[in-house]
Amino acid sequence: MLSKADNDRLTRVGPGTPMGELFRRFWMPALLSEEIAECDGAPRRLRLLGEDLVAFRDTKGRVGIVDAYCAHRRAGLFFGRNEDCGLRCVYHGWKFDVDGVCVDMPAEPQGMPAAGKVRIKAYRTVERNGVIWVYMGAPEHEPALPDFEWSRLPERHYTATKRLQQCNWAQAVEGGIDSSHISFLHSRTEEAAAPSNKYHASDRHPVFEVQETDYGLQIAARRHADPGSYYWRVTQFLLPFYSMIPPVGDFPESSREPYDGHAWVPIDDENTWTWSFSASPARPYSDEELAFRGGRDGFWGPVDHEYKPLLNRENDYRIDRDRQRAANFTGIQGIPNQDAAVQESMGTIVDRTRERLGASDRGVVQFRKLMLRLARELEEGRVPTCVSDGSLYNVRSASLLLPVDVPVGTGAEALLTGTAS
Repeated sequence: MLSKADNDRLTRVGPGTPMGELFRRFWMPALLSEEIAECDGAPRRLRLLGEDLVAFRDTKGRVGIVDAYCAHRRAGLFFGRNEDCGLRCVYHGWKFDVDGVCVDMPAEPQGMPAAGKVRIKAYRTVERNGVIWVYMGAPEHEPALPDFEWSRLPERHYTATKRLQQCNWAQAVEGGIDSSHISFLHSRTEEAAAPSNKYHASDRHPVFEVQETDYGLQIAARRHADPGSYYWRVTQFLLPFYSMIPPVGDFPESSREPYDGHAWVPIDDENTWTWSFSASPARPYSDEELAFRGGRDGFWGPVDHEYKPLLNRENDYRIDRDRQRAANFTGIQGIPNQDAAVQESMGTIVDRTRERLGASDRGVVQFRKLMLRLARELEEGRVPTCVSDGSLYNVRSASLLLPVDVPVGTGAEALLTGTAS
């Protein structure tokens, strides 16, 4: 349970808020490259951390993310003409480049102040492996780009996609780092007492070990498996809003298995972009696997052309009560839709003053403590280590079987490091 004051500090992300200022010390996924693939193509509306923005790709292929409104009379630049290395406002023709500099004022008389003295807000961008990243903080504090393994892998070894989620970022993260819910929310009714992964056995009461790291948290969930063994799932939480999901399957350890992860990027206090990444370092994905992990109708879908889920709170996620009785635990098709249903059902910002937490919530509790502490430390001038060291993000999640007398930190160590360079 949190106090109202702490809940507000955790969830509010606009300019000037403690959590919003913490997020502005990190690079964030902003857009898929496919959303603005065309040079001089149509601009795209974008809202992040409570700020209205416009993104465009200029004549030279550079990506600009700038204020949504013209510096002149605040007309919307979404309606602008993307031409000759700049976005031109259709109201009076003022034109801005990817750095937010006004490069032309055609309606102004000769002798007026030089156009180059006028600027709009513009944020730094970097493009890597199909994702456009944005840094929304002060230029003098620019951080290192997080060196995720998937962002360095060759083509066909990774995927990236996203979907809209209609709730606050923090309750979405908390769902992602909660390993105990998989035995219920994502189970099939007829297998509720014995999940399909044989290493889960019938243990639906995981014991958690949580360790703070330079990049966030390692959250290890232990279940009884074969006699004398534990089945471990090690979830990674990486600052400020990433998680990595342990692979699931009938294997004794996950070193050669593809794995997935998420980024929960706040649009504002009440909406989130849920990004989904996957990495297959050991082998390329097949065409079917690429479509399944990265396509709009794949595992993380279905979504429409604006990446809005087709199963959503407006249609009750198309819950099927007959399926709920006879097939799966929720009656809702698809793991991401099941997650969204329960997370959005809490309200756009959950009232954490009314919770009753249990032992299975250790990871969630540590996440909240960590984020609130880091926000306080930033107000005192202290910045997280990983802001300046992108290599700390070169880690993996893991699943493995270990003898009961082998600590997970020792047994899983070799599985938790990626291959990015």
